Amino acid sequence: ERLPSATCIAIGPGLGRSRELQTLLRRLLSLATCPLVIDADGLNNLADLSDWSARVAFRPVVLTPHPGEWQRLCGVPASDRRAQSAAAIDLARQTGIAVVLKGSQTLVTDGDTVVLNDSGTPAMATGGSGDVLTGLITALICQGLAVRDAAHLGVHVHGRAAEIAAQQLQTHVVLPTQLIAHLPQAFRAAQRGTLAGN
Repeated sequence: ERLPSATCIAIGPGLGRSRELQTLLRRLLSLATCPLVIDADGLNNLADLSDWSARVAFRPVVLTPHPGEWQRLCGVPASDRRAQSAAAIDLARQTGIAVVLKGSQTLVTDGDTVVLNDSGTPAMATGGSGDVLTGLITALICQGLAVRDAAHLGVHVHGRAAEIAAQQLQTHVVLPTQLIAHLPQAFRAAQRGTLAGN
């Protein structure tokens, strides 16, 4: 009953995996008119639907898989980054959705454009970091950005926040709470094209 008023829906982080959740995902994909950002267990439940690519096609959808989740979705081994990237670009071209294939150089594509993100640090490879990215992309869509633009900007700022946090805290591990705390500086840094973010 709240679907018509939703600006954007994020589904996946902390969700779990079950037939009931697959049914929920099917319903969202058929009823929601707003953009969907699908991550984590949302992707795992999606992979359990044999016709998942047809269900997301030509809808305002962002998939944000890490290589293991992408392997479950498209069948390409997580160890083959080149083939996984090609599969992401191909799917985006065929369906019109946006794919954010996470990794050391995250790939963002909507089929028309392909961007290899240049921000980030190994320090952000911690549990919960991807959940922050999902929330960030969702928030940017809610602010009025197009799905593609929200995915591009979200990935860049997410990586920039991790860089700033790692530098300022002098740490090799950036926790999700630290990542979130450095988002304002990351937005300022992205606007200026700098790392300092002051």
